[in-house]
Amino acid sequence: MDNKHTHSHPPSAGRRQLLQLSALVSAALAAPGLAQAALAPSAQARPQGDAIVPFKIQVPQAAIDDLKLRLRHTRWPEQETQAGWVQGVPLAAARSLIEDWRDRYDWRKFEARVNRYPQFLTRIDGLDFHFIHVKSRHPNALPLLLTHGWPGSFAEFLELIAPLTDPTAFGGRAEDAFHVIIPSLPGFGYSGKPTESGWTAERTARAWTVLMKRLGYGKWVAQGGDWGATVTTRLGIQQAEGLAGVHLNWQFVFPDKLSDQLTAEERHAIDGVTQFTNDGFGYFRMQITRPQTVGYMLSDSPLAQAMFIYEKFQTWTDNQGKPEDALSRTAMLDDISLYWFTDSGASSARFYRENQSESLGQGQIHIPVAVSVFPHEIFVPPKSWVEAKYTKLVYFNKLDKGGHFAAWEQPEVFVQELRKGFASLR
Repeated sequence: MDNKHTHSHPPSAGRRQLLQLSALVSAALAAPGLAQAALAPSAQARPQGDAIVPFKIQVPQAAIDDLKLRLRHTRWPEQETQAGWVQGVPLAAARSLIEDWRDRYDWRKFEARVNRYPQFLTRIDGLDFHFIHVKSRHPNALPLLLTHGWPGSFAEFLELIAPLTDPTAFGGRAEDAFHVIIPSLPGFGYSGKPTESGWTAERTARAWTVLMKRLGYGKWVAQGGDWGATVTTRLGIQQAEGLAGVHLNWQFVFPDKLSDQLTAEERHAIDGVTQFTNDGFGYFRMQITRPQTVGYMLSDSPLAQAMFIYEKFQTWTDNQGKPEDALSRTAMLDDISLYWFTDSGASSARFYRENQSESLGQGQIHIPVAVSVFPHEIFVPPKSWVEAKYTKLVYFNKLDKGGHFAAWEQPEVFVQELRKGFASLR
């Protein structure tokens, strides 16, 4: 715009505020060495050797200001040409989410909430891992390792921490207590980003074994869904030192051979896989084949990062048409913001490339396994398939509500499933 045309029309209050914010952020990002610092957590002590060091989330204000500015400068595509979510996130839903993120969402509330829990960093196999570790006051509590997936994070499990560690305050018994450990996968959240290939689910499982030993736990159990189920299954296959059993809310198992006459449950399972590969597989192919290209989009555009995740909250939750039926808008923005502020678009996508062979299913587990089947999971195998792969199945239950993000969608039900699933292993 030609400056000579602006003097006779003073900017509105809103325009002045935007110009001031733009100037502040531009000045901050122009300072030497500050461009990257503004988009990353404040520097904290890094672990050396086998040390475990305390950690707090401290997102610089400049990073929050930068996000708000980018959101104000969003360039929108045209409206979809088919109703609903069949082409992805509808424009009206996208605008509503971004408006909330820009004008009403408060990252500092989530940051303060997480910082109330003890958090740590430790270096394992050359990579720093972030984890939450909350010990129960009950002396015979069972250590429980919870592993998230994509596009989830440790945020999936926050509602579980209090009832798991202090069951007597939530309708349980002292003997139901767990010590809770929630690490972030390599390249996710505040864990380190691998600088070389090779961080597979198998390697991650071995890192988790080191973590539990480093924390001094001689006997422990593990739980996971999505990629967390893949890592937890690997722990079971490895028969990790001290691991008494695992709980899985996603059982990615297939029979070695299908019979010619399929049962109704088998047909349902196969139909689920077919639906996923035909209509929900695009993100998967992108991340296993071109994670770096995905990262360029997600690192630069908060709109892209938000929609990439928001669409999965709609597709994979047990809802009545909107993701907000299953998860609160704030909870979804907490998770989306975590991916944005940690710039995890590329590094989390690489976990798909590292583990593309795991999508074909995994081997047998010969230690105790507990299984909870949620009805709106992407893939729901029949019990016979589960029993063939988990040779010591100690618990199996089919729930009547809940989806892929079961711990997040149904935290009270999930807590009960963990109590029941691990009851025989204490």
